Amino acid sequence: MIRQIAILLFPNFSNLCLANAVEPLRAANTLSRKTLYQWHFLGLDTGPVLSSSGLPVTPAMTLSDLTHTDYLCVMPSYGHRDFTRAAHLRRLRAAAGRSGALVGLDTGSLVLAAAGLMDGYRATSHWDVLTEFEESYPEVTVVRDRFVIDRDRLSCGGATTTMELMLEVIAQHHGPMLSLDVGALFMHGERPGTGPHLPGVAGDRVVRAAAALMRRHLEQPLPIPEIARRLGLSQRGLEQRCHAAAGRAPQSLYTLIRMSEARRLVQDTALSVAEIAGRVGYADASAMTRSFRSAFGLSPRAMRAPAPMPR
Repeated sequence: MIRQIAILLFPNFSNLCLANAVEPLRAANTLSRKTLYQWHFLGLDTGPVLSSSGLPVTPAMTLSDLTHTDYLCVMPSYGHRDFTRAAHLRRLRAAAGRSGALVGLDTGSLVLAAAGLMDGYRATSHWDVLTEFEESYPEVTVVRDRFVIDRDRLSCGGATTTMELMLEVIAQHHGPMLSLDVGALFMHGERPGTGPHLPGVAGDRVVRAAAALMRRHLEQPLPIPEIARRLGLSQRGLEQRCHAAAGRAPQSLYTLIRMSEARRLVQDTALSVAEIAGRVGYADASAMTRSFRSAFGLSPRAMRAPAPMPR
C-alpha cells in the first residue's frame, strides 16, 4: 500500500520543518527498497511559495485541486494568523473532506482549529503559541507535548518534533524497526549501537534504562529477570512498563535492538554473517539469519546484494 501525503505550504513556511516532514518518508522508501510513501506540495495559489529564508518551492497544484490524500499536512509556520481568513478556511474545510487524516505541523494546528477541524480532539503546537491556542480554541484539548496523535488528527510543536512525529507514523505503518533505522540515518537520538530512536520508549525512564542495559549486553544477552533485578523491578513489573511504553514485551524489545545492530553491521562492515551473529548474541548464524529475515524480510546476504537498477 502506497500512502499519499499532501503538504500545504504557506508563505514563510519553515525549510527545516518541510525537510523533517519529507526526508523521513524518503528514507523509509530508500531503506525498504520500495515506495511506501508519495508526497506532493500544495499552495493556496499557483506559482512558487517562498520559505522564511527565501527558498522557493513550486507546488504541483493548489489546495482546491486536491482530489484525495491519505494525509493533508498543514504547514504555515510563521505568520499563521494571516491564513485564518474566511476564504482560506472554507477551502481548507473542503479539502479536509477529501483527506484521510489532518496533520498540523508547527503552528498548523491553530489554522486547522480556526477552521473548526480540531474540535473535540487533543492537539499541540509550538510552545510559543500554546497559551494562545488554549484561549482561542476552547473546543480543542491543548496538550503540552512534542507531538500528539488523536485518531485522524496529528500535530506537533515545531521543526524538530516534525521528524519525531513522522518517525512515529512510520512505526505505526511499518513497525518500529524501520522507524528506528530511519531515525538512525539522520543521527536522531543516540548513535547506532548506543540507542537510536525507539518509538514509545523515550517517554519512560525505566524502559529507557532497560534498553540501555540491553544495548550494553549484545554479545552475551542478559536474561530478562536479571535486567528487571538490576532496575529494582519484578519481571512482571518490567513487562508491564515495556508493554505500556513500547507496546511489546522486554524480550521483543531486546530482539529489536539486537537486529538493529545486526543490520548496521551487515550494511556498514564486511564481517561474515557468523561474526555478526556472535556480536549480537547468537551462537548459531542460522538462528540469527532467521531472526534477521523475520525483522527485515531479507537475509543478511540478500541485504548486502546491490539493489537492482530501475528500468
